[in-house]
Amino acid sequence: MTKAYSLDLRRRVVRFVDGGHSRHEAAAHFDVSIAFVVKLVAAWRATGSYAAKPEGGWRYSKLDPHRAWLERRVSEKTDITMPELAAELAAKGLRVAPASLSRWYLRNGYRYKKNTAGVGTRSRGRASRAA
Repeated sequence: MTKAYSLDLRRRVVRFVDGGHSRHEAAAHFDVSIAFVVKLVAAWRATGSYAAKPEGGWRYSKLDPHRAWLERRVSEKTDITMPELAAELAAKGLRVAPASLSRWYLRNGYRYKKNTAGVGTRSRGRASRAA
């Protein structure tokens, strides 16, 4: 993962451009990319801040506020499909793709396995690995 440029360098680049130099000259002078200078100057003029945008971290899922309903729905109807769930959520006003639902359930510890009879069974928790 890369590290953001220091605030001192960011200030000097913006002052250099505000001093009448081009963005290309600033990039060459400070040995940074032209794209960095263009984006930095645009962000500084829009927000007045030199700070870098935050990197990484937890991303919000629009399904998280509906956690209780999603868990309850799967426990009520164990053979429900993701397209059916997506349709039910759409009826409630939340548009979400079936693949997003599937990833959300996997991320929250749900697994779907078929037994030898070909019947699916849902489980909560980590799937055990056979040796």
